Formats: sequence, C-alpha cells, structure tokens
Amino acid sequence: MATALVMALEANFCRVQLDQPGPSGEQQLLCVRRTRLGKTGQQICVGDQVTVEGIDWPQQRAAIAAVAPRRSLLQRPSVANCTRVVVAVALEQPQLDPLQLTRFLLTAERTGVAVELVLTKADLLPADACQAWQERLRGWGYEALLVSAQRRDGVEGLRERLQQPGIAVLCGPSGVGKSSLLNALRPELQVRVSAVSGRLQRGRHTTRHVELFALAPGALLADSPGFNRPDLPDDPVALAALFPEIRQRLAVGACRYKNCLHQDDPGCAVGSDWDRHLLYRSCLETVLAQARRERLGAHQTAGLKQRGHRQEPLLDQRLRQPSRRRRRQDDGED
Repeated sequence: MATALVMALEANFCRVQLDQPGPSGEQQLLCVRRTRLGKTGQQICVGDQVTVEGIDWPQQRAAIAAVAPRRSLLQRPSVANCTRVVVAVALEQPQLDPLQLTRFLLTAERTGVAVELVLTKADLLPADACQAWQERLRGWGYEALLVSAQRRDGVEGLRERLQQPGIAVLCGPSGVGKSSLLNALRPELQVRVSAVSGRLQRGRHTTRHVELFALAPGALLADSPGFNRPDLPDDPVALAALFPEIRQRLAVGACRYKNCLHQDDPGCAVGSDWDRHLLYRSCLETVLAQARRERLGAHQTAGLKQRGHRQEPLLDQRLRQPSRRRRRQDDGED
C-alpha cells in the first residue's frame, strides 16, 4: 500500500505519481478504481491524493482504494486541491469577448482560491491596444499578464508565477493557446497544437483530458481541454460576490436591503458607474431565468404532465382504452 497523487485520467485508468518511489525507483503507476469507490459515489479527479493497493511493481500497476478529503474542487475542468486558477484568453484569433471572459472569471472565483489572468497572442495587437486591455482589466480587479508564445514575450514572467508550490489550473476557451503556453514553459513535452478555424474563428480542441505537469519542485500545472460556455452559479445573491468590483464597493458601504441584487435600485451601494455593470446584469438575467425554470419544474400543477415545452392533462386510468394490440391479444386468448 502506498499514497500517491492523481496526475491524469485516461479512459478507465488513472495515472498516479507516488509520494515515495517504489523498490526499483518506480515513480508512476497505472491504476484502476476499486468498485466500492463507485458504489459509494466517490469520484476521482486529477489532483486527488489517493491510497493505492495491490501494487504489481514489475508491471507498474495498482488499484486506487481510497481518496483523501479535498481542500478545494474545480468543477469544470474537474481538478481537486488546486491552489490557483489561471484563466488564459486570447487578445485576437479569436477576438477577446468581455462577456465570455467574465463568465470564465466567475467560474474561477467560485473555487475560492487565487485567480490570475493571462492574455495570450499579445503579438497580434499593437502595444497600446494591449496596454489598454491591461488597464481595463485592472479596473476589474485583475493584474493581467501579457504573453506571446511565438515571441516568448512574458513567458518567464508566467513561469515565475507558476513556480510557486501547489497546483495551478490553466483554463480558458478553446484556441487561446494554452497548449502553446505549455510548450513554451516545457518544450520537451511537445504538446499538440492546432490553428483557429478561419471561418468560425473558434478554437479546435487539441487537449483531450486534464493532466498535471511539473514546473518546479512542488509546483504543478494542470492543462485542461478548452470550453466556450462556462457555468454560472445557481444563486442570484451569490453572483455578486464573484465580482471583485462589487466586493470592493460593499467593503466601503452596505446596501439598504440584505437581499439586494445590485440592479442600481434606490439604496444600492454598488451603483452602475463601473465597467462591468452591463455584463453583471446580463449574467444576473441568465441566473434568474434559470431559477424561474427550475421553480416551474418543481411546482408543476397536479394532474398535468410535461410534454416538450407544454403541459398536458393526465388521463384518468379508468377512462383509458386498451390498445388495439392488447385487444388482439385478448381476442386470441379467447
């Protein structure tokens, strides 16, 4: 029996890094999951600390028997025990979308760990345009780092940030150059990259699964598949706490009502004179609409059934007529 860190999930197997090398210097094992973990609803994620048993040292195989309690969990991508979330977005190809960036930042803020922002493909915009984005994002509460994997500008600054002990998760939309960044940080990996679709200006998925890579002793970076529609929180009240600008304003003065949704109502301490106010309102409307749909589904009228987008009355069983097939079967039995 030994303890290890889950480095990658590959099909039905987990690749783990041993905390202590094996008898012949083995560093990693390919593991299956014990059936009892699935029966108890325990999910294994990259970044989990696990206990392995039934070790076959010559074949470097084992089975995961237990999962240690997590300190944090990022739902999308699924990474456990992360200490920082690094959101990477491109300035061009594809063009930076403030609403999409906001949703990624909200997803990162929900983890409760430190959030950092990286602007990739800085070589595709003039220097003054890049600096203008940096200044705008500073007003959002983030010190964005400009990086160009092609010219290697900002790569060393990113390396210094990522060499701090812990697990940093690199996430962002498809096609922003996350794999290129990883290749710039560790050229020996030769991670596959792909160009952005010329017609749709969307990224192609080159990373297929989450995997941890070592950047320094004790410092790991999780590369994850890109996705373009991050989730929003379910609670409308909780949404505001994910915006650094709102947190800053509420630290100075409180709203008149505790359940204020900060829509520039009388008595609201947040107001509307901040850059992301309209983006916040857009996210809030999405969350409120989702809450209304859930309430409608939870309080369906008795005696009705849902068919597509409409409700239809349920027919009393006593009024139901047997089907023609059933009648033919009954006639055959007679």
